[in-house]
Amino acid sequence: MSRPIIVIGAGAAGIIAAWKAASEGATVLLIEKTDRIGTKILISGGGKCNITHAGSINHVLSAFRKNEANFIRPSCYRFTNEDIIDMLTDRGLRVYTRDDGRIFPVDQTAKDVVAILQAYLREANVHIKYNSPVEDIVAPGGRIQGVKVGGEMIPTDKVILCAGGSSYPKSGTTGDGYVWAKNLGHTIVPITAALAPVELLVKGERMKAGLALRNIILKAKLNGKEIARWQNDLLFTHRGVSGPTVLGITREIAERWQEGRHTLEVDFFPKQNFDQLLESANKFKSSNPNRLFRHFLDHEIPSAIVPVLLDSVDISLDTKNQYVSKKQINLLVQTLKGWEIGEVIEVLFDKGEVVAGGISLDEVDPQTMRSKVVKGLYLAGEVLDIAGPVGGYNLQAAWSTGFVAGETAAHD
Repeated sequence: MSRPIIVIGAGAAGIIAAWKAASEGATVLLIEKTDRIGTKILISGGGKCNITHAGSINHVLSAFRKNEANFIRPSCYRFTNEDIIDMLTDRGLRVYTRDDGRIFPVDQTAKDVVAILQAYLREANVHIKYNSPVEDIVAPGGRIQGVKVGGEMIPTDKVILCAGGSSYPKSGTTGDGYVWAKNLGHTIVPITAALAPVELLVKGERMKAGLALRNIILKAKLNGKEIARWQNDLLFTHRGVSGPTVLGITREIAERWQEGRHTLEVDFFPKQNFDQLLESANKFKSSNPNRLFRHFLDHEIPSAIVPVLLDSVDISLDTKNQYVSKKQINLLVQTLKGWEIGEVIEVLFDKGEVVAGGISLDEVDPQTMRSKVVKGLYLAGEVLDIAGPVGGYNLQAAWSTGFVAGETAAHD
């Protein structure tokens, strides 16, 4: 019997790598430290699974930083967003594309996505070894010879490392892959949070957990200067805030954490600039002098926040339009375009979906996913120094790099 290709980690990249290698005729052993495959797939998109992002490959790549986009470009063209969708829909999954380009199952969940992927592994005769934490990758002289599991060595001359990053460690991604790669001679780019919720120090009343703001712009400021912004939804939590907008700006905060004070501001009216919103407010005031001014905010602002915003400019809930001054309206519009919701105390690394940093891209061949440091080692997924924004981009990077790693290993 030939030595198997060993795939370490049964996440998105590992599943596709194992399936592809086995489909090409290789004997494949997929080693997973937990008792199931696809743990992070199961929690993606709030359990609904944001499978990928719609649009051309160039559009998908444009969401990544330039060096990351250049690296994953060959893989994303080799195994596209349409390819992963075809794999799933061929087995009965129904999908739809949201207005923001994110692709989800219509009436199924992440569990159904994982079940389909498990069926592909089974049909390709991939052997899966569960509850088996890898202890070491053995590669004397820079050549793969085996993998240590449970005190025993499993001989192999090809390892596909898909152990993930170190985000959300409860899912099993605890950064083991970084340690093995470093011991094998790879450079590890420092790890920081990328898509993670944050804890806030707030002034005055803390918003109730579960309160959501829809389609706002969230701005991150460092010492008063804007460093990032993201438009989508925001969710208040017991400790701070989460949601797509927060996940969209935390990488910049984490990378510049030591540079000073970070604050978050909300723009409630992304479609109107300051002057347009000011004109709307003045028009509302003059149109009906006896109407309560608070109704100006009724359709755009959650009712729980309206008193807070009005109180900040000394307008009471029972104040009529005729008694609101131009100065108060100006101040209110300033607040609506930049409401500071708090100072960032901590980026909650252990609750994040993805981390930035990882195995240096300079040490991996983007055409093949081969390590340039160790013969017989292939690398894919979040263990690499890749971190796209929220929206299905990171899963696509994992599907694509896993596919190429599996294909290459099967033919080497």
